[in-house]
Amino acid sequence: MPTVLIIDDNAAVGIALDVLFSLHDIAALRAASPEEGLAILAREPVDLVIQDMNFTADTTSGEEGVALFREIRARHPDLPVILLTAWTHLDAAVDLIKAGAADYLSKPWNDDRLLATVTNLIELGQANRALGQRLQRERRARRELEQNFDLRGLVWADPATERVLSLACQVARADVPILITGPNGTGKERIAEIIQANSMVRDGPFVVLNCGALPSELIEAELFGADAGAYTGASKAREGKFEAADGGTLFLDEIGNLPLAGQMKLLRVLETGRFERLGSNRERQVQVRVISATNADLGAMIRAGTFREDLYYRLNVIELKLPALAARPGDILPLAHGFRARGKTLHPGAEAALLAHAWPGNVRELKNVMARANLLAQGDVIKAADLGLPLPAGGMPDAEPDRDAIIQALARAGGVIAQAAAELGLSRQALYRRMERLGIARAA
Repeated sequence: MPTVLIIDDNAAVGIALDVLFSLHDIAALRAASPEEGLAILAREPVDLVIQDMNFTADTTSGEEGVALFREIRARHPDLPVILLTAWTHLDAAVDLIKAGAADYLSKPWNDDRLLATVTNLIELGQANRALGQRLQRERRARRELEQNFDLRGLVWADPATERVLSLACQVARADVPILITGPNGTGKERIAEIIQANSMVRDGPFVVLNCGALPSELIEAELFGADAGAYTGASKAREGKFEAADGGTLFLDEIGNLPLAGQMKLLRVLETGRFERLGSNRERQVQVRVISATNADLGAMIRAGTFREDLYYRLNVIELKLPALAARPGDILPLAHGFRARGKTLHPGAEAALLAHAWPGNVRELKNVMARANLLAQGDVIKAADLGLPLPAGGMPDAEPDRDAIIQALARAGGVIAQAAAELGLSRQALYRRMERLGIARAA
């Protein structure tokens, strides 16, 4: 049950509010003086404070209430405070609202308005605490990943990426094939490098073969090697990727492009570790960890008869699904900042444009966009126009940060309002007003 602390020297006020809140499942604590109220705050969990502005008889200046409010704000900076007084001083109210007071109500109060305000603030506080706990869990998980594993300098912030990374690191030391799926340009090879770096064969070679970059008739020779004369142009024997990767990892990108004949031979190598070069009858033995990747729908290819089902299950002992960049928006700005040239900064309008773009080319597209912007930006600030992205429906974004830009700034600042506000070029209270207007919870 949420708890409200009422600090008022008028016992009748405390009793009336206590009864009102009890009818709506809200617990109430009462204090008759600022000192008593601060003592209760020091020992009791409280969700909201309702405080009077005057505590001494025949005093209407509100100075006592101002002093109490500032003391509460100093000790409990995120605790919502509603100011309640029979003597309305507009200037004092405006100043305290600017200083962070949640509301300023006159006595006698309107029960419906007071209840609505209290309920909304309590719900917002609960959401803030939940957000704060989630952010703490995410930061703790990130620290654990960075401390316990070699992440090869990967830049990320989105929970979706973290889940893929966590699973990749978890299975890295297991000697089983791994299939990484996801659209082109999402960073599948980087995930493969991280798996290799944390595997039992991390000191071995890491060999890459893009099965989609070679003619089908040459893929088998690339994989298994060829003796001299095995095919036209093979004037001398050549080592294949499996031999080159012996004692390490072989990363087969675009595995869906492997022809059926090559699929059959690959299946045999995965099962036995043995293969023959093209044109040779001599069997060779290797110890290779195979990681494969594809952007293709292998299930549809199996149904169409263009990919072997037994090979699919052999490759897919562990599947890592890397989402498109648009599905992990938390990564966009950290990656963009990582790709910007030294000394360059991103204008808030540019950040808004980056967040608004659909990124069909994923991380590869973002890298190219930032390379262009680094060259075209005049001065040290990269603006939206420098990115060369299609204009959103509303035209060129301006310096006013939108909801996503604010959320990303808060995430980078770890929920520290002052730091996020400075990054966005706003005052602390201006950022609070935008957060309230856009429905963004404040971290506890």
